[in-house]
Amino acid sequence: MGDCLTSNRSNYHNPITSLPQSFPHHHYEQNMSHSVILVTGGSGLVGKAIEWVIENDPSDRYGKRDGEKWIFLTSKDGDLRDREATKAIFNKYKPTHVIHLAALVGGLFKNMKYKLDFLRENLLINDNVLHTAYEYKVKKVVSCLSTCVFPDKTSYPIDETMVHNGPPHESNFGYAHAKRMIDVQNKAYHEQYGCHFTSVIPTNVFGPYDNYSLEDSHVLPGLTHKCYLAKKNSTPFVVSGTGKPLRQFIYSRDLAKLFIWTLREYQEIDPIILSVGEKDEVSIKDVADAIVKAVGFTGHYSFDTTRADGQFKKTASNEKLMRLLPDFEFTPFDVAIQESVNWFLENYNTVRKGH
Repeated sequence: MGDCLTSNRSNYHNPITSLPQSFPHHHYEQNMSHSVILVTGGSGLVGKAIEWVIENDPSDRYGKRDGEKWIFLTSKDGDLRDREATKAIFNKYKPTHVIHLAALVGGLFKNMKYKLDFLRENLLINDNVLHTAYEYKVKKVVSCLSTCVFPDKTSYPIDETMVHNGPPHESNFGYAHAKRMIDVQNKAYHEQYGCHFTSVIPTNVFGPYDNYSLEDSHVLPGLTHKCYLAKKNSTPFVVSGTGKPLRQFIYSRDLAKLFIWTLREYQEIDPIILSVGEKDEVSIKDVADAIVKAVGFTGHYSFDTTRADGQFKKTASNEKLMRLLPDFEFTPFDVAIQESVNWFLENYNTVRKGH
């Protein structure tokens, strides 16, 4: 085994010993030459957004830098649930840094139906990626958690200190516990081996390359697809639930910038919430209204109140992020919705519509 050298939804289908406890906080900028950044779940929503920002952002803060090589993994590269397949990937690319996005993901109803699958397969993926990163002396790993890791019964806004303060919501406890364990593993790898493994907690992500399944997608892409079909077929647009639950949504390209910032500049092992502020929280009805406008739907539109709403709210504080990156500007919600809907309409024949 080697040493960890520094202080250190994506999508499943696309699915060291002996350092002292105190070690130097080397900033990523000091280790820029010949960096190989491996992105698991590279063909998912967030992975494609990171790829877009790396290739298109003109700034040195978020765009690709000299000496960096970015590798975006897909399911064709190997099965991360399999230990040997994971080791083969690391042996092939020899990453110095990892952004870990790969996960078995799905919407509310799929999470409710397959709790064991969501628990077990994500535990396997995460353990394989983190332990192989440790074995291959990866300098830094940034893994992706979810706001569903937070306790169901809690005070709001939730912040990074509250992850383990009680059981998660019953509807997705399998997925939530698997994601929580990344935080536990990060701390253990840090304390025992000095590894710089950390994690981020995004709120609800949306944007190009989402999964637009009508059955098991997240709410925004699912509603986008339903609204498009209602317009195309001149049928009513019916939204499941009351429309009252509140959510914070973050545009995937904004989140991508924040992932890149976390990799390069964020120094803590403890997780950081990547989100718009509390004031930017919107209801599901607000989301549906914005989609109706962006799609140009003019037919009958209603809510099926017999369907489950899921958790009413899970408001997250972005105070820590704003303290560390106070000048960050989020894309306005209506602009991001319009860009996302336009991308969906332009790419309708090839977008993901299920698994």
